[in-house]
Amino acid sequence: MFAIDVLSRLVHVLTAITLVGGSLFSLWVLLPSAAKLDEGPRAGLIEGISSRWRRIVHGGVVLFLISGFYNYFRAMPLHKGDGPYHMLVGSKMLLALAVFFIAAALVGRSPRLAGMRENRSWWLTILVSLSVLIVAISSFLKVRGY
Repeated sequence: MFAIDVLSRLVHVLTAITLVGGSLFSLWVLLPSAAKLDEGPRAGLIEGISSRWRRIVHGGVVLFLISGFYNYFRAMPLHKGDGPYHMLVGSKMLLALAVFFIAAALVGRSPRLAGMRENRSWWLTILVSLSVLIVAISSFLKVRGY
């Protein structure tokens, strides 16, 4: 089980690095640079990137769910009766669901979520902020002890 535990943690952390890093890049580098382009080229650039990034986001969400639930169920016996741990992990999971929704909406094609894509910078800021909060909770849980 040790090898699977290490692999699951590795997948979880690498997925976080990829998705959060890509979101930070989009927010701090891509969108400000694209804003200098005319409307036609900007729209084409954003659509081209979204079509590629969509696959990474969707695959990343799947990897997060699989590795996250595996890690959680492996940790459960170590935290029996540990209310603060379960409260924080539960909060982290709910925040992650919000992040997954925002990420999917920003790369999606649903007309109902077009307003989110039109305010991409705002929603990326929310996504990154929630992601930082999730990482902070995870960091605290990792070093707080049992």
